[in-house]
Parts: sequence; structure tokens; C-alpha cells
Amino acid sequence: MRTTFMAKGHEVERKWLVVDAEGQILGRLASEVAAALRGKNKPTFTPNVDTGDHVIIINAEKIELTGKKLKDKIYYRHTLHPGGLKKRTALEMRTNYPTRMLELAIKGMLPKNSLGRQTFTKLHVYAGAEHPHAAQLPEVMEIRG
Repeated sequence: MRTTFMAKGHEVERKWLVVDAEGQILGRLASEVAAALRGKNKPTFTPNVDTGDHVIIINAEKIELTGKKLKDKIYYRHTLHPGGLKKRTALEMRTNYPTRMLELAIKGMLPKNSLGRQTFTKLHVYAGAEHPHAAQLPEVMEIRG
């Protein structure tokens, strides 16, 4: 009788992957990165264990959106004070906070529990082409699409 393989957290081998966001579509890139962060692209995927890799995203300021989303898509946040609802368009977010736009898209695709919060810490997003993780020898991750 065979038993199902269940990965253990301390036995997982994590790689470092680097993704160039230049010219990529926001949602398509986010879904691929979220799958890599969770480890769904590995044969050892276990739903209750963090089996994913570290992902570095560079050139976040050059991410693309389709259609009229740059001026029509609105990001909301609240200051937790009365009347404190703030909103920004996607164009303002890409110009002023380019990393946050990608982080919000990817975080929304991760589980809403402690495993999702732990997984999100392995995401590293940078606006430009430089990143400080050269010592980890990251491999280039190809994005389909």
C-alpha cells in the first residue's frame, strides 16, 4: 500500500527566482508568482505546508494593465478615522508606489490565514532593475503569456 507524500516544513528546498515585470500584464504575472510562492509548481506541494520559493520581482514600475484600467481602476484604503476613505487610481499607484500595486495583487491571491502571511514574506518587489539578493544566486523564472 502506498501512502501520499506529505512535505515537512524543515525538509523543503527553497530556490530563489527572479522575475522581470517589464511589459508583463499585472494579473497574469501575479497569478504565476502567487503559485510559485505557494509551491504549486512543485511535485512536493502540500496544502498545509509552506513549500514555495522566494520570488524577486524587478522593474515593477514598468508593469502593464489592459484596457482603460490605468485611469479607471481605483485602489481604496481607510485610515480608520471617520471620513478617512482614501482612493488612488492605478496610474497614481504605478507612478508613486509601483511595488505596492504588485504586492496587493499577489497578496490577494494567497490564502487568508497564517500560512498566507508566512508565504507573503518570501516576496521581494523592487521598482527598478537592481536588487540586493545577488548572493542567493536567483534563477530566472519564465512567465507564460
